[in-house]
Amino acid sequence: MGPTTVMGIVLLITAFILLAIEAVIPGFGVPGITGLVLLGLGIMMCSHTLAEALVLIAVLAVLLAVMIFVVLKLLSSGRINPPVVLSETLSKDKGFVSRDLPKDLMYQRGQALSDMRPAGKVSINDRTYDVISEGEFIQKGETVEVISVSNNSLVVRKV
Repeated sequence: MGPTTVMGIVLLITAFILLAIEAVIPGFGVPGITGLVLLGLGIMMCSHTLAEALVLIAVLAVLLAVMIFVVLKLLSSGRINPPVVLSETLSKDKGFVSRDLPKDLMYQRGQALSDMRPAGKVSINDRTYDVISEGEFIQKGETVEVISVSNNSLVVRKV
């Protein structure tokens, strides 16, 4: 084996590693494109004739198919965690709670701090709330009344 063939094998191994990285960590395609270029260079460096190159391409295509199958199996079984999937749950025992608005805000009046088209901000009892108007446009500074309180949303209408 000559130095050209050894270099070709190193390029092929590097190409496979880069293609595996691209398969697991999505990005802008830099590892994938670099891997494909190195794959082509490795094929050219390892083969002496066109027939050898075609056989090498066929073997590498089978190896790539096997590698893709294995990576997909590992991803679907959960042995590899893909970085684009949120695996952590936001639960109360970990300190995550949604904000429930007090029911005593019902029929309270306040002043619109922003134009509502239909969402905006309102000041009620010196506190600022995100609200949704009943559907009508409400200008900044107008007096509004809360007509619905459910979980974490307030619905208001112009008085």
